[in-house]
Amino acid sequence: MQIAQIRVSDVPLWAVAALWGAAAGGLLPRAAYRFAVPAGERWRDQCSRGHALRGWLGPARCGECARGGARGGARGGAQGGARLSAPRYAAESSHARPATPAATATAAPSGPLLSIATALTCAALAAATGTRPELAVWLLLAPVGVLLAAIDFRVQRLPDPLTLPLAAAALVLLCPAALLPEHAGHWLGALYGALALGAGYFVLFLVNPAGMGFGDVKLAVGMGAVLGWYGWSTLLLGAFAGFLLGALYGGALVVARRAGRRTAIPFGPFLLAGALAGLLIGAYAA
Repeated sequence: MQIAQIRVSDVPLWAVAALWGAAAGGLLPRAAYRFAVPAGERWRDQCSRGHALRGWLGPARCGECARGGARGGARGGAQGGARLSAPRYAAESSHARPATPAATATAAPSGPLLSIATALTCAALAAATGTRPELAVWLLLAPVGVLLAAIDFRVQRLPDPLTLPLAAAALVLLCPAALLPEHAGHWLGALYGALALGAGYFVLFLVNPAGMGFGDVKLAVGMGAVLGWYGWSTLLLGAFAGFLLGALYGGALVVARRAGRRTAIPFGPFLLAGALAGLLIGAYAA
């Protein structure tokens, strides 16, 4: 009964977290549209009708399109610029093989879907973490995780401008959280978790570069930090959950005859989903 009362009293916290997630998710469509380009190409700098896109937050559609403006510029938004060199492709691609034409559709991402996904993620984190100081860190990182999942699902790519700052932000933001009272984790655990999970994924990348992209390795560093905050058991649980979810998804595609055994699938969303599952359990049990 006491647990039920505590949970009911936390409902306002969940609501605030959900509102934050909905607002933050509503700002993601433009970044998702600009980053979701085939591996080896520059980020989009134009909308689908050829108008220049400025900034990274807000709706995918530009102001001129919203006002019914005509097509502008010689280049369309489908490609967004010249091709990149091979080293950048290899460094930023989530997988070694290029995305298929079906995966490179230029339709703008769903703003409501991103908003709902971020709101649910933030509400779940608030429910599991409560009023502990690390909740602020999780709420700040959650929109970036949703954005990365959306991009990787669309074009099998995890951009460096998102994965690398995510890892650094996790460690930097958890440092002051570790100095505040009532925190339930350890900063050194976050650091060791980042190194351990990043190193583990790097070994997998060296063993099978076709099945594990270097973008996954960089994302694993950030996920290792948030999972390691609550200890090694949480880190192992989150890592295992990511592989399990990815295997179930791939198996379902094979059973449905929508993919073969060697078909590349975006692993970033499952790495993120597994980390979220481990983080929720770790935060609730802390």
